[in-house]
Amino acid sequence: MTAYVALLHSIVIDRARRVVMSDLRQIAEAAGFHDARTLVSTGNLVLRSETVLPVSLVEQRLEDGIREAYGKHIDVIAMTAADWLRLTADNPFVEEGDADGSRVSVRAMRAPLAEAAVARLQSYCTPQEKIALVSGHLWLSFSGKPSETRLLPQLTTKRLGVGTVRNWNTVKGLAAMVAGEQQILYSGPQTH
Repeated sequence: MTAYVALLHSIVIDRARRVVMSDLRQIAEAAGFHDARTLVSTGNLVLRSETVLPVSLVEQRLEDGIREAYGKHIDVIAMTAADWLRLTADNPFVEEGDADGSRVSVRAMRAPLAEAAVARLQSYCTPQEKIALVSGHLWLSFSGKPSETRLLPQLTTKRLGVGTVRNWNTVKGLAAMVAGEQQILYSGPQTH
């Protein structure tokens, strides 16, 4: 079996409805995945497949299931467990994140972000805010509350392409979930 992390760009369907995590797990199971588990109620999913699938197929199956269940398209960004662990290890702001995990985030991208986009975003940063492009994903370190920055509203799909933001606490939580999956799925035979 192969483990994947899947992130919904948004769980908002309309003013009154949101994607419910129990529904998301059922959608994943109906799409042929196994052992679907969620982390917090913001569209973070760990699941397994009996065969190795391209992440684009994982994304498509989940997007189709969400559209069928809710009548609305929501972008899904998927990665293999190994790629998620690599993304986690690539955090250039670990010290800041360990001090306050809500002030460090990554915009996980479906397609790698270009350096030119990062240069344009620099003009929205305060002197205390930092951004870095690592392996195509955008890392952000906020000096205050992320919701109060001028930078966050610039991180749209229209400007940057398909992606979604997760804070360091969520990144680490998902890494812990898939690290366990990696041990379960890839441990070799036990010798005594």
